[in-house]
Amino acid sequence: MAGPWTENYFYATENPHADPKLTHFMPHWNLDSRTRRRDAGWFMEDEYVHVEQATFAKDLIEAGGRAGIGSHGQLQGLGYHWELWAVQSGGMTEYDALRVATIIGAEAIGLDQDLGSLEVGKLGDLVILNSNPLDNIRNSKDISHVMMNGRLYEGNTLDEVHPQQKKMQQFWWQDYTPKGVPGIKK
Repeated sequence: MAGPWTENYFYATENPHADPKLTHFMPHWNLDSRTRRRDAGWFMEDEYVHVEQATFAKDLIEAGGRAGIGSHGQLQGLGYHWELWAVQSGGMTEYDALRVATIIGAEAIGLDQDLGSLEVGKLGDLVILNSNPLDNIRNSKDISHVMMNGRLYEGNTLDEVHPQQKKMQQFWWQDYTPKGVPGIKK
């Protein structure tokens, strides 16, 4: 079943250019190049096929099959949430969508012995949310803290808060000034 990329649907219907985390963690020029051409008229809404595909995924999961979430790194941070929201858009419960994003997805790629659930002996990175995604799947984006390799980070800044308290260093592009550009004297 062919149709426009679901990513385009979210670019056209959301406002990622104003997302506070994206504007903090992405170079402005990079964010502009991806989000400034928003126009819901790119495709008619009924041309998108992700709801049909998500309905199939719902039926597949309910029948005992496996599916997974992946964002291909096209829009770091937010892309994975869009994929999660898209897979839930066909009527899958929030609970099953979260399982597809975790343990069922890990099973689908054969890594469920190491990933996908919090158990002794598994890799245990986790996300702490401010809002419950079981109430609304879009709450998956409301991140308070992230734990990776035993270190706890503040979700809006990535400042380490445990076991040490350490500010996140600036990204190279946050204070970058081009050099040798005609017309700019320094």
